[in-house]
Amino acid sequence: MSRQPGARVAVILKGWPRLSETFIAQEIAGLEARGVALEIWSLRRPGDVARHPVHDRVSARTVYLPEYLKDDPWRVSRAWRMARRLPGYPKALAKFLADLRRDPTANRFRRWGQALVLAAELAPSVERLYAHFLHTPSSVTRYAAAMRGLPWSVSAHAKDIWTSRDWDVAQKLADCSWLVTCTAIGLERLRTLAADPARLKLIYHGLDLAHLPSPPLRHASRDGSDPTDPVVILSIGRKVEKKGYDDLLDALARLPPLLSWRFEHIGAGELSDPLKAQATRLGIAERCRWLGAQPQKQVFAALGRADLFVLASKKAADGDMDGLPNVLMEAAHQGLAIVSTQAAAIGEFLTDGESGLLVPPAAPAELAVALERLTRDPDLRRRLSNRASDVVRTRFSFSAGVDWIAGALGQPPLVEAHAAE
Repeated sequence: MSRQPGARVAVILKGWPRLSETFIAQEIAGLEARGVALEIWSLRRPGDVARHPVHDRVSARTVYLPEYLKDDPWRVSRAWRMARRLPGYPKALAKFLADLRRDPTANRFRRWGQALVLAAELAPSVERLYAHFLHTPSSVTRYAAAMRGLPWSVSAHAKDIWTSRDWDVAQKLADCSWLVTCTAIGLERLRTLAADPARLKLIYHGLDLAHLPSPPLRHASRDGSDPTDPVVILSIGRKVEKKGYDDLLDALARLPPLLSWRFEHIGAGELSDPLKAQATRLGIAERCRWLGAQPQKQVFAALGRADLFVLASKKAADGDMDGLPNVLMEAAHQGLAIVSTQAAAIGEFLTDGESGLLVPPAAPAELAVALERLTRDPDLRRRLSNRASDVVRTRFSFSAGVDWIAGALGQPPLVEAHAAE
């Protein structure tokens, strides 16, 4: 079976564009550069005002589905009237009703309504669906694909792997053509739920080095001894529980009083006020700069002026945890030594004492020891950063991963075989 001229792939995302998901934008831009014709279907409108340069490299048209069905009832009603005439509608409805019995929530109805709109409004030229994240976007994609009789695939990342219910994941793994995920630890969990583990593939995100600024020349010899020239400790990440910023602030407060440092943070999140209050309570608020969400230019400017990078990831109470945060690779590429934790897949990138310093998660005392060690020792920072930078360039190939996805999306769809499963 050959591909039809003008055939396209619909990419289903939770939100577009988002400052915190540059790895998705990077992949989409890479797929377009490899000749894959895409269109983006977003479940939400962007909450970020700023954009990264990579977003501007993406030429795919973007369609926004109704985030809440009550916001556009006429569009949803029209979509239902059109979708119910599709040959795959009974099959999709059966999947939805089976899921609803296990998950009788408003969010499940919303997924169904968004899937109706997606299935009704897809152009005939769309021959394949590709979802980012295994939870809500994949639910919408699964229902719409069944209605249209199209194959679909998914890229799984972190929270979607660890907080989704086993039955929900297992059904999606049985229905999708293939799945890629970005960590070995995530792949291991998914394989336990897959009837056909051969459909699952590990692809690290990597960095698109051709579109990143060159690492700055670092001749800094700051060692925390000069109050007029403090060591700059940087962290980038959403202010959510799994990022461990409460532990990090506790660790910073444990540093020796005469050690000169300044902490900078980039990222938004629901814990912003509690973290600022914690810094005040610990007596370190004057040393902390909370910069909020920032576009890529300001992110790399912060990486350029910092001396070391820290990320105190841990497992949240609801089971959510990081995968392999791209920001660690970005920090390494920019020549920063890294202190992080032995959480999630971070150890798949960093080796303790060789390419970074790793401590147990949720251990502020041990984190403080590692931070003090790197703050006082510029030579150690250089050795660790050089090795981490080498690992980024040699083991985490962005091109190889996107090449594989482009090839898989470019295969002619086996609609007959898929529909018969």
